[in-house]
Amino acid sequence: MRSYLALRFGRAGWKLLLGFRETDRRRLCSDMKDPPLEYLIAILRLAYSGELAAAYAYRGHWHSIREREIKSRICEIEDEEWHHRRLIGGMLEDLGRKPSRVREIKAAIIGRSLGALCHVTGWLAPMYGAGRLERRNIEEYETAARLALEANHPEYVDCLLTMAEVEWEHEKYFRERVLDHRWSKRMRLWSSPPPREEIRRSFERDVASPTCNEYAESLDEKQPVT
Repeated sequence: MRSYLALRFGRAGWKLLLGFRETDRRRLCSDMKDPPLEYLIAILRLAYSGELAAAYAYRGHWHSIREREIKSRICEIEDEEWHHRRLIGGMLEDLGRKPSRVREIKAAIIGRSLGALCHVTGWLAPMYGAGRLERRNIEEYETAARLALEANHPEYVDCLLTMAEVEWEHEKYFRERVLDHRWSKRMRLWSSPPPREEIRRSFERDVASPTCNEYAESLDEKQPVT
């Protein structure tokens, strides 16, 4: 059966679906009682561990850099990733779900390993990898915001969109750093995200779409009349 995530969000949905483990993909492609909520939880769990790996990697990254300004900015980005992780953890707790222990262990190993490699690979490869990762994170949080609304959790929307905007700033910084390198003309960069303001504009357009309106109306019909 085709995934709700892919049907609802097209190419972006397929890309997110590929980020899950094989067993998770099979479960998420099967029939579910509340697809938006189940996918929201799945993305939050994925993002929670992803932020752990990113934070550890950035910690090793800024420790390997000598330039004070660059070191300070990447250290700031690390702090923002930890903050995102705390926010996502709060959402999961509200929803009565816990992070994946297996994914947490893998994320810690990957993050620390990447952080250690930054000391021997130079700065270009870590900057390039970070930029690609942040580009994906933008879409991840944008999708989570839409799922939160469809899952009847509008209280998460602004927070998720704000995190997408912060990730946009991260992607912009790493892209600029890569383009400053003398080898950048020989490299094929990842696709550029739309302008920052488009994060909320596109969300507002989706909210006004028939899909979201029909879902909202179905929720209203389920509410008891007082």
